[in-house]
Amino acid sequence: MKTGDDIMGKHSGLLTGERVYLRPLNGEDAEVYYHMFFGEETRRLTGTQKHINKEQISAYIDRKAGDDSGVLLLIALKENDEVIGDIAIQDMDRGNRTANLRLAIGEERHQNRGYGREALLLMLEYGFGILNLHRIELEVYTFNSRAEHVYESVGFVREGVRRQTLFYNHEYHDVVMMSMLEQEYRERYVQQRSK
Repeated sequence: MKTGDDIMGKHSGLLTGERVYLRPLNGEDAEVYYHMFFGEETRRLTGTQKHINKEQISAYIDRKAGDDSGVLLLIALKENDEVIGDIAIQDMDRGNRTANLRLAIGEERHQNRGYGREALLLMLEYGFGILNLHRIELEVYTFNSRAEHVYESVGFVREGVRRQTLFYNHEYHDVVMMSMLEQEYRERYVQQRSK
């Protein structure tokens, strides 16, 4: 079992929910990260078209470690420390207090079990509470209705559709743009806790 010190990062401490926790990546995570996102369905849901090797994954992890425009964390199960996905706040604009969020659960056996929702709520708390963001936005492909439903259920508002943004498997797909504002988050989650 990892201790709190083992999973502390420069951007975040231990973000812990009921069943998952979020932790920074380290060099030893390249292998698991590579296999987690190699599956065909995960690649489709994330719109990943490029094939990448383990060396490129290691270089990506190293780049992210020194990147102060975002926070990339792995999603791990509390019961056994198994890494099941990742979540990121990225492209932070500190002047306007905005950022983009992305989330991926790697294997199908971990999808549709509420882990992504729990990780999302942990990251929203971190983004609005610690990073002091005003707006967090995301994009989801229209064929990923399950993810769109999760985002709406936690309070993201649909803002529009960018038509035929992704060319994947010989056809074009639209992407839905969604966002949540600081006040919407606080009204929904912070004020509920104080009651």
